Formats: sequence, C-alpha cells, structure tokens
Amino acid sequence: MKKISRRRFVEGTSAGIVAVAAIPAAEAQQKAPVTAAQPGVPRTTIKVIVNGVERRMEVEDRWTLVELLRDHLNLTGTKIGCDRGECGACTVLVDGTPLYSCSQLAVWMNGRSIQTVEGLAKNGKLDPLQEAFIQHDAPQCGYCTSGQLMIAKALLVKNARPTHDEVRTAMTGNLCRCSNYNHYVEAVMAASGTAPSTGGGNAA
Repeated sequence: MKKISRRRFVEGTSAGIVAVAAIPAAEAQQKAPVTAAQPGVPRTTIKVIVNGVERRMEVEDRWTLVELLRDHLNLTGTKIGCDRGECGACTVLVDGTPLYSCSQLAVWMNGRSIQTVEGLAKNGKLDPLQEAFIQHDAPQCGYCTSGQLMIAKALLVKNARPTHDEVRTAMTGNLCRCSNYNHYVEAVMAASGTAPSTGGGNAA
C-alpha cells in the first residue's frame, strides 16, 4: 500500500474543503443579480445615527438591521450567527439598549442611535473593555466576541462596578461556542476596576 505523508494528506484535504466551499459561493454569485433587482419592493427613507455619524438612506422595508450594517454600511464587525435571535452574535446598542440586530428591521431604526463594535474604539485607541478582553484571553474563535463586547458595554454603562453574578446574568443571552464564559466574565470585571487588570485564569 502506498504511504501518504501527513503533509500531503493535509494539503489534499484542505484543497477539497476549499473546492467544496467554492461551489455554493459561485452559485451565490450567479444568483445575486436575480435577487438584487426586484421591482416593487417597498422602500422607506430613514435617518439614523451610526457610531456617532448621522446617515440618511433609503432602505428596503424587509431588510434587518444586521443586513443594513453589514451589507450596506460595510460594518462587518457585527456577526450573523443563528439569524433568529438566539445566540447574540449580532448584538448592537440601540439608544444604549443591547438588541439582537438580526431581529430588528432597519425601518424601525428611524430617528435612533446605533452603536456597533466599530464604534467602541476612539481616535485609534481601543476601549478599556476591548483591552481587558485581550488581556484576559476572552476571544477564542472570535465569532461571538463583538456581541459579547456590546452586551458588556451596555452593562458597564448602566452599572460601572457590577458583581460576578451581575455580569453573568447580563451576558446570559450571548452564547460562546468555545465555552469561554469565565474569561469573558473576568475581562468585564477587570474593565470595571473590580478585578486585576491582567490575567488569563478562570473567574472565581
């Protein structure tokens, strides 16, 4: 039997994965013009403030907020996870309140203020909460991280010095597939000043 090196096996497997993944991507590109041009779709002009910048735009009444942010404003830090209001990956702040943007229509945002993860850093400097997430190894795969940051930010604005239990309760609706919950709690505690600013271990 012919032996195959580990390197060749990995390279072959990776190539296969890429090829399989490319098929739906190519099909999506072919279908895009059909779905993009649909006459008669109701549209509404809205005015919103996104990360401190006022924007006036025409949106399709069927667009969700996460579609508006990602596909039309290029704010891709907000992730689409379950797309049905269960995982929290798409959490943004609307007038300071954390909401699942996959469950909100863009037309409902008229006259409201929206903050996404891109709006946390100021003048090229990370928010202390973002710094704490880095110091405490909170992100793992990173997919849920933007949602975790936004729910934590809403908590700290409302309660600058929360307890461990208050942090856990506030972040209950945001799932982490990597199960890194203790590090997230520890990072929020550090950002609030109620825990050491460096770490990496599990929360007590």
